[in-house]
Order: sequence, then structure tokens, then C-alpha cells
Amino acid sequence: MVEPDMPELPEVETVVRGLRKTLPGRRILDVWLGKTDFIHEPELLPQRLSGARIESVHRHGKFLVIKFAPSENEARAALPKRARLLQNASAGRSREPNQESPIPRHLLVHLGMTGQLTTRKPEDIVKPHTHVVIRLDDGMELRYTDTRRFGRIRFVSGELEASPLGKLGAEPLKVTSAEFIERIRPRCTQIKALLLDQRVLRGMGNIYTDESLWRARTHPARRGSTLRIAELKDLHAAMQSVLREAIGLRGSSISDYVDSLGTRGKYQRQHQAYGLEGKPCTRCGQRIRRIIVAGRSSFFCPRCQRAPRSHAAAGKSNAKTAAHANPFRPKTISGARAKSPANRRKSAPRHK
Repeated sequence: MVEPDMPELPEVETVVRGLRKTLPGRRILDVWLGKTDFIHEPELLPQRLSGARIESVHRHGKFLVIKFAPSENEARAALPKRARLLQNASAGRSREPNQESPIPRHLLVHLGMTGQLTTRKPEDIVKPHTHVVIRLDDGMELRYTDTRRFGRIRFVSGELEASPLGKLGAEPLKVTSAEFIERIRPRCTQIKALLLDQRVLRGMGNIYTDESLWRARTHPARRGSTLRIAELKDLHAAMQSVLREAIGLRGSSISDYVDSLGTRGKYQRQHQAYGLEGKPCTRCGQRIRRIIVAGRSSFFCPRCQRAPRSHAAAGKSNAKTAAHANPFRPKTISGARAKSPANRRKSAPRHK
């Protein structure tokens, strides 16, 4: 059985691209909040978002980021000094008031496992577990629904580099082959754990890590330091192609994921390894196996993705130990086959 996985880079990118068509330029009228235990400082949302104008929507790893335009005063402060002086003169002001440069403002949204961020008409039925409704000036509503409330929402004032997002690693779709190798090869950690580490690559998750490793024929338990340059180049290319294909098919809808319009993705139909334990590998016909690597279920082909020697030896050792621990397994004596009761009777000395 597969554990539920949270939306990953392709799913968040799909939601972002949908919202990018409708949100920029819209002004927020008001904010309604339901349960708020997943929101950092929830009181800030109605205070800071009401009246704000949305400037852009983008993705940072698995985070969806809504950037707000500066207020009129902040926008004026951002003008060149000569333009401000001309505005002062036309307004009848003799000198320029003291003004500071605008402070960036963002809303960070992490969908968790079951989060959904969609635009809806006011008359559309409000789904259960809808905890945030943002009313827009075009009559639409931006709704956040989350059954398990594992998602996160946070309002941030200031540069994103100073927020928790500043600690995240490289962007998988933009990282070069050379930088990818530099981030992976010096590490003795298992490659599956490295790809999942958000400080190494932001946005990778269990689904697309398994799919990338399958495509690159790399076993998930291989150590980063044991991978050759050619193998890392293949993995880098496989990762980026898998992610782009998944975005093209609007992500994988395995559990609750839907895009900004409430439509399910289709890439789950293209999975070659993830969630396919016992199914034949489409390359070689060997059955897909599942093991635990880095604390996560890992799906791979044991023929196409050869296990490292240490992992294979450990597997044989565990199998041998388990066999010896089995009380129903026939025992051996000094390497010879134990005699059956019938054989023992035949070899017993005869009494005259």
C-alpha cells in the first residue's frame, strides 16, 4: 500500500500557472477564515490582505508564492527622485516628505498532503474543509480547502531570502548539470535521500524521485559519492525530463490533488515505478519492487536499477538470518543433510 504523498513540484507549478492567468491585477476585498491552526499568525491575513493588489504568482520549490503590489504611498516612494519632485510641484507641495522604499509582501502557501487552492464563483458550492476564502474585486473567490490541514499559510513582509524559503536548495528545472553534480557527488548519503532533501533541491518529492531514478536506471540506495559523472548527468537529464512531462500533463492526481480549476492531473497514468509494486517493468518485464529508503517507500526495478554491493549483501545477510531463525526450516549438521527417522532406523545396529 502506498502512503499518501503531498503535491510536488509539477503539481504546484500547474496550480501556479492556472492562478497566474486570473490573479495578477486583482484587488482583494476581504478575507474569511475558518480553522486557522495551520496558518502562521492568522490575524495578519485580514489586516494585511484586505485592499491589497496582487502583482504576481510564482512557485518556490513546493511553495506557492503570491506577491502583492506596493501601496500607492510605497509605489510613489519607489519612483525616481525627479519624478517625485515633479509630482510634489503639481500637487502644490514645496518639499518631499520622508518616505521609505517599499517593503515586499508575500503570501506563502504550502498545500501539504490534501490542500487545494482554487478560484470559484460565489455561487459555487463551498466544499467541506474550506478554511480560507479570499474575495476578489472581479467577483471571484480564491478558496483554500484542506481536509487534513497539513498545509501551511504564512504572510511574509520583507525579502523571501530572509524567510524560511531562503534556506531551500536549487531549483530542479533550472539547476545545471555541473551544479547538480557538485551538489550530489561529494555526499555519502543515499541518492534517494539527497533528491528528497529540500536543502539540496527544492521541490522534489517521493513520486518524481522514484520516476527519475527509474528512468536513469539508478538504484535509490546508491550513495551520491559512488555515482560516476556519466551516471549523474543521466540522472540530471532524467529528472528534468520527468518534471517537464509531468507539468505538461498537469501533475499526478493520486489522492486529493486538483489544479486551480478543480481538474485532476493525468501524469499518474505515465508512472513507470511509483506505486507499481508487483507490476512488470515496462523496460525489461521484471516485477517492480518496493523497499524503504530514507524512511520512504521506494519503487524500483531490481534488474534495470542494480543494487549497490553493500545493499545487496545486506539483503542476502538478512535473508540468511531470517532463514536460520525459521524453526520450520530443515536443519543441517556439519553441512550434511540430517538423517530422517527412517534413515536412522536403517543405520541402527542390529541386536542378535
